[in-house]
Amino acid sequence: MSEIKGLDAIDRRILRIVQKDASLSICEIATQVGLSQTPCWKRLQRLEASGVIKRRIALLDPAKLGLGITVFVSIQVGDHSSKALARFAAELAAMEEVMDLYRLAGDVDYVLRVVTSDTTSFDAFYKRLIDLIPLKNVTSRFALENIKSETAFPIAG
Repeated sequence: MSEIKGLDAIDRRILRIVQKDASLSICEIATQVGLSQTPCWKRLQRLEASGVIKRRIALLDPAKLGLGITVFVSIQVGDHSSKALARFAAELAAMEEVMDLYRLAGDVDYVLRVVTSDTTSFDAFYKRLIDLIPLKNVTSRFALENIKSETAFPIAG
């Protein structure tokens, strides 16, 4: 794994800690990395200001929220003009059911991870999706089981 530019070993340890549990206090993080609180806080502030830490959030259990359906949707668009693609991507990103949105190279233009409560809700989402722009192909794959879901990136060092 390549070196992360501008980050030393302590920064990397801080990042490994906060991406596993962002609710830890500055004191707890500082203790784990061997710093006093003020230098640890300054490092966290720098990591946030530089955009390395994008935001701190709580991870929720979708099943306990009644969101038991995960669908991976592959899309081939008909119009590849930059204006149409930008508008389509913006509209997809605004749809609350879309949890992840990637533009791809290859035979598929976009892949989405969509979360809904049930198939009826997914069908309503699907109808809104296909009305956005002319689409060449849409393929939906319903997840049966989530074997691994990780939010923490592997950070060497």
